[in-house]
Amino acid sequence: MRKQKLFGRLLTIAVISLLSLYISLPRRIPVNLGVGKWQLEKTFFLPGIEWKLGPLSFSRDLEIKQGLDLKGGTQIVLEAQVQDVPESERAAALESVKTVIARRIDLYGISESVVQTAKNDQTYRLIVELPGVTDANEARALIGQTAKLEFWEMPQDQPSAHDPVAGPESQQPQVQPQPTDLTGQDLQKAAVEFDQTSGEPVVSLVFTDEGREKFAEITKRNVGQRVGIYLDGAPLTVPVVQVPITDGRAIISGSMGVKEAKQLAISLNAGALPVGMTVVKETNIGATLGKESIAASVRAGLVGLLAVAAFMIIVYRKLGILADIALVIYGLITLAIYKLFPITLTLPGVAGFLLSIGMATDANILIFERLKEELARGLPLRAAVELGFGRAWDSIKDANVTTLVVAFILYNPFEWQFLNTSGMVRGFALTLTIGILISMFTGIVVSRTLIRMFYVNEQKTKSKEQ
Repeated sequence: MRKQKLFGRLLTIAVISLLSLYISLPRRIPVNLGVGKWQLEKTFFLPGIEWKLGPLSFSRDLEIKQGLDLKGGTQIVLEAQVQDVPESERAAALESVKTVIARRIDLYGISESVVQTAKNDQTYRLIVELPGVTDANEARALIGQTAKLEFWEMPQDQPSAHDPVAGPESQQPQVQPQPTDLTGQDLQKAAVEFDQTSGEPVVSLVFTDEGREKFAEITKRNVGQRVGIYLDGAPLTVPVVQVPITDGRAIISGSMGVKEAKQLAISLNAGALPVGMTVVKETNIGATLGKESIAASVRAGLVGLLAVAAFMIIVYRKLGILADIALVIYGLITLAIYKLFPITLTLPGVAGFLLSIGMATDANILIFERLKEELARGLPLRAAVELGFGRAWDSIKDANVTTLVVAFILYNPFEWQFLNTSGMVRGFALTLTIGILISMFTGIVVSRTLIRMFYVNEQKTKSKEQ
């Protein structure tokens, strides 16, 4: 039974390793072979993942996503003009503008972009990174304009595909919406509230005095119809007008979660607040620099990996070989996770990956040194292995947990302003965290299984033969 369980674990590790190997391989593999007159020049393309089951779907091209410093592109620093915004609302205003710009970039079709906020005294800025963008003027024009919020009348009941309660758009009459004179300048504030009866989240709108009169006229004309709210020409929501609203306060309700309601309120505020953006800095990073960075990182990683592998073999011999196999499995699983999620790699992210390789080796060294101590005490090999792993686990766990705490602080998932918000530092923290978690798996599960299967059993067989 023990051997069957051990073989089952080994088979599971082999399957995970093979799947990780397939995912980690480049999608484009050029082959150029020649023997005498026989020549083979062909490029093989490996497909990505395309999985669909009913309404659920999952697709990945399995390409490594590269950040600005690796892929090249443009970095633009924008300063928000918040002098007309109350000081207590400036942080929220900057967050609203960030949401709008991120939305525009997504519509522009730029992948692996980064939009982050930065505040220094009374200066509010956005740092936008656009990997792969060569036309910086077009990108600057796209993200530098003030958000435009508009209200449109729908001549007939025309649900939108963006409305959670609307039916299929193709089944509705195709009628062009009509613009009104009600804009974001007439909206004072949007906020998330909760319905006192149902407890569901809703979005409340408060209009200015002038906006109240405009909105009253619109709702009187459109009772039972829909009024579209558009941001930068794209519909945010198309609610139905239930009754005329004359007090300048409206509620948007529907099948919304708290997250969706907050997102809608942020987008509405972005069009309501008079926040313009001024480009204060623009940096172009050439693709050549990115390629050189990748090449240097790969060389450094290979040299470090080979040095670590050689050290393990020289010091621990057969145990070192098993540790190197576990290290290769660690690398395959890590790279596969980078591609599956996917994770945008930057130079600091690559540094986090290389650092985690060393930490993965540390786990094996702790285990092997504990094993030596137990054998020196005269314990049988099998008992020494089990006891060595058990005692080494406490040290491995404590060391990795403290590093994970630091990585959590560097990543700052809750956007605490007194902590780091830099995208590159977060990339380092993310790859380091993933590397630590996988190293704990390979150090304890993979190494332990390999040692039990190919070291303990072999030593036991040799003892029997003698």
